[in-house]
Amino acid sequence: MLKRRLRLLLVAALLPLIAATAMLGARPAAAAGLTRVTNFGNNPTNLNMYIYVPASVAPKPALLVLVHYCSGSASGIFNGNGHDYVTAADRYGYIIVVPEATRSGTCFDVSTANALRRNGGSDSTGIMSMVAYARSHYPIDAGRIVVSGFSSGAMMTNVLAAEYPDVFSAASAFSGVPAGCFATTDGSLWNSQCSGGNISKTAQQWGDQARAMYPGYTGRYPRMQLWHGTTDTTLAYPNFGEEIKQWTNLNGLSQTPAYTDHPQSSWTRTRYGNTGTQATVEGISIAGVGHQLPMSGQLAYAIAFLGLDGSTPSSPPPSSSSSSPRPSTSPSDTGGGTGACRIADTVSAWNTGLTENITVTNTGSSTINGWALKFTLPSGQVITSGWNASYAPASGTVTATNVSYNGTLAPGASVTLGFQANHTGNAAAASSFSLNGSSCTSA
Repeated sequence: MLKRRLRLLLVAALLPLIAATAMLGARPAAAAGLTRVTNFGNNPTNLNMYIYVPASVAPKPALLVLVHYCSGSASGIFNGNGHDYVTAADRYGYIIVVPEATRSGTCFDVSTANALRRNGGSDSTGIMSMVAYARSHYPIDAGRIVVSGFSSGAMMTNVLAAEYPDVFSAASAFSGVPAGCFATTDGSLWNSQCSGGNISKTAQQWGDQARAMYPGYTGRYPRMQLWHGTTDTTLAYPNFGEEIKQWTNLNGLSQTPAYTDHPQSSWTRTRYGNTGTQATVEGISIAGVGHQLPMSGQLAYAIAFLGLDGSTPSSPPPSSSSSSPRPSTSPSDTGGGTGACRIADTVSAWNTGLTENITVTNTGSSTINGWALKFTLPSGQVITSGWNASYAPASGTVTATNVSYNGTLAPGASVTLGFQANHTGNAAAASSFSLNGSSCTSA
């Protein structure tokens, strides 16, 4: 049984979210769009499973596990502060699994010994049964199984990524704590020292604590995006720095950021390992904000980080890290398929910088094996880094060429790529797109 203090603190902190959800009106147990799944596999703590399958599913859809906060529910997060994930699923064709805690307080167990080891027999075990169910019923892309959660769900996000690094390719946690920080020995699910931000360890110690959840594993760990408000008093702000220690260590990275910027005036974003939208570890600190994340517009950044805004994997799945990479293809190896194409692009700009994400869809009737996307940058823009393609030159008329894992585009398939650039005042999108010599239309 959760302590009364847990319920009071987390309910109070989440009042803005609860109120916003309540404005949507009373919802049945299976809210519109969500389907309840029973008998989905091993479920030792009696979790409920809900799944959302959009009307148009991608040929190999990504899978998002979306984990709610304390006092929350599947329908609450689906219709409330997680709804931007749902809207994006309708656009990009990925599937969402929403676990629901049923114990008093509806928090997830990230504290007991069973919860903090792989296949240990607590909530994480039931959630992984849901993942297995989705994979057995839909053609899920094994390279794009991701997890995101808020508060209690953020803590579970950290735990799932630590226990199942061979399953999840990326994670995004809003207002959480490091995996293992909430551990208790008295049966309680509340750890006051951790919630207060009073547990500090070295990066190696945090990494070792996570590695102990899956002993013997030597593969790579998921990419991790971490969000926290500086005035959070429910899961205090120092936990943000401790999470960064843990995930940089698990990924073999320095704690010195490779890149720092301010996408919005109150945000400080640090990237570790690399500088693109899908950095290995990314932290976003938001000044003057308490325990009320995510807020409007933030999930767009999480969707791009998680690689949910395309239909090809942003990287090979973690379990394939020891295998040889597939040879890259070149645009000359087209297999007879140049085809037509459609472009959808979005720009996020600030002061003298911007990022642009470009989704290319093969609208032709032939498979493209090796692609080169040519486009023109506005005057004054210079590419500083990119992802999911190689770019040359850095300004003017640019050619983006596929990398080893995304060179094949079947008819109707899409690939998302992007870049970061400096600008001198003109932050407009690129123009004049052509794919392997064929002009593209705009979505």
